[in-house]
Amino acid sequence: MDIKVTTEQGRVPVTILHIKGEIDSATYQTFQSAAEKLIADGARYLLVNLQDAPYISSAGLRALHNLFNKLRAIHKDVNDDELRLRMKAGTYKSPYLKVANLSPQVKDAFELSGFETYIEAVDDINKAVASF
Repeated sequence: MDIKVTTEQGRVPVTILHIKGEIDSATYQTFQSAAEKLIADGARYLLVNLQDAPYISSAGLRALHNLFNKLRAIHKDVNDDELRLRMKAGTYKSPYLKVANLSPQVKDAFELSGFETYIEAVDDINKAVASF
């Protein structure tokens, strides 16, 4: 797996992780560590471009969830009770973490795992950057 990082300026600076290759049990730590380093270095809005990632395992999804939690702890947008209520009602999407360009297989895994209830999946990088 290769990770290329770029930054685009929307209303806020958006750090984009372009993933090439699968995020699975052998690579998820590399992905998570790279993203956590970006957060430690000041990135506050992450877009994970999965256009060249044909597969994501449960370990990769867990890494995404961990990034969601790290960014949520920094921004403190809603408390845990409100988050649960809004997720259940379908009214919460992370304003700090989004994914883009999911392959059909990755989209299935993302949706079957319930991630679409709190992480927005988009098909256009420019629109995604503008939506932060």
